[in-house]
Amino acid sequence: MPLAACDDKDKNASPANATASGNPSASPSGEFEKQKLSKTRFVANASLAAGAAYQWIVKPYRAGTFKSGADGRKFALVKAGLAGAFTYNRLKAAVNNAKGDPLLSKAVAPLSEGIESLKGLSSKLAAGTAGAGEVGLFEKVIGNVKDAGKGAGAEVTDKVPSAGELAKGGAPAQLPGRPGPQLDGRTAVAR
Repeated sequence: MPLAACDDKDKNASPANATASGNPSASPSGEFEKQKLSKTRFVANASLAAGAAYQWIVKPYRAGTFKSGADGRKFALVKAGLAGAFTYNRLKAAVNNAKGDPLLSKAVAPLSEGIESLKGLSSKLAAGTAGAGEVGLFEKVIGNVKDAGKGAGAEVTDKVPSAGELAKGGAPAQLPGRPGPQLDGRTAVAR
């Protein structure tokens, strides 16, 4: 079922919150749906971040693909750089999504500093200068996000993003002049 695009600034403009006269109003069911959607968005974004970090950073590092002279090193480093930027972007989106759910927000809030520490690592990955410490930082931050989500009832599992999503760096697609809700890096459009 396609979702209608809406501006996140107007939380009550969804069809679920409209009264018979067409005016938006707050309702208990609207608040519940907003919380469920926040958790869903958090899980989608955090799962994509976890999948990208494992598939294109942790796994190739452990396999020795980043070492000088390794087969496919250059391609692996490019993908690792893209995955680093993608992971950072999706984790920032996940933290933003968590703000819509009180329990999830409290669980994720302490992780912001760790997520920020990933910001500049994509260039180190792409250049081939990242070592065990940087790769370990990705693993640690992803592990902390997974634990926080699980504790708040929003279990995160690895979901490997498509090559197209990775190439875009995790930036959500948007209609010109119309911001829309971010589910898993894509914008929902009314049909």
